Amino acid sequence: GINIAVVIDTSTSMMAEDLSFGGRRQNRLEAVKAVVADFIDARKDDRVALIAFAAKPYVVCPLTADHAWLKTNLDRINFGLMEDGTAIGSALASAVNRLRKADGKSKVVILLTDGINNAGKIDPKAAAKSAEAFGVRVYTIGAGTKGFAPYPVTDLFGHTVYQNVKIEVDDDMLKEVAAITGGQYFRATDGESLKDIYKKIDAMEKVKFEDIGYRQYEEHFKGVLLWALVLLLLEAVLSRTVFLKIP
Repeated sequence: GINIAVVIDTSTSMMAEDLSFGGRRQNRLEAVKAVVADFIDARKDDRVALIAFAAKPYVVCPLTADHAWLKTNLDRINFGLMEDGTAIGSALASAVNRLRKADGKSKVVILLTDGINNAGKIDPKAAAKSAEAFGVRVYTIGAGTKGFAPYPVTDLFGHTVYQNVKIEVDDDMLKEVAAITGGQYFRATDGESLKDIYKKIDAMEKVKFEDIGYRQYEEHFKGVLLWALVLLLLEAVLSRTVFLKIP
């Protein structure tokens, strides 16, 4: 199968509520987690790792084929796991490090962010060149509406109110990172486009393989045959005693 590292931005800018599903508005992180859960369900034969990042990366789940455990770990991704910031280069380097020694024909990173690299010590382009060297293909996703997005803040009375905040995405950098590795850049401006992007990546990352299957048979006729012989013997005995027929 394919080895996939799913990398998710958990910086506070992901709290902006401009992605929605079924008419219900969600913050960016909630929307991404819902879509990633469906993506994991579609990759039944693959090993998947989860990496969250803000000012530094955090390995939520190493490569595993246990998708139930993987989705349990996906649920616990939230804000505040680490210092705030957007360390795209460090997160990509962490994902590549997880994949570089993995067995399999294909190694893929799917990195989603809604910001600009402003933390960490690794440049995203340098991390992309490292990915290319290890044969890792990177798909990048820029999440969020272009322009202003509703962002929750707490007022003086402790109530949650929304302000329109402009959150920039470095589209050019994300395009270049993907291009270096032979991957592709996508832009998700709403919930449905985000779902479509993961479906496109799912369709693109398929590997054909031949599998030799074996069927193991276990014989159960002996028990049935024994009962049949018992019934035949019983019929022979009864027909000559209790059910004896005189012409």
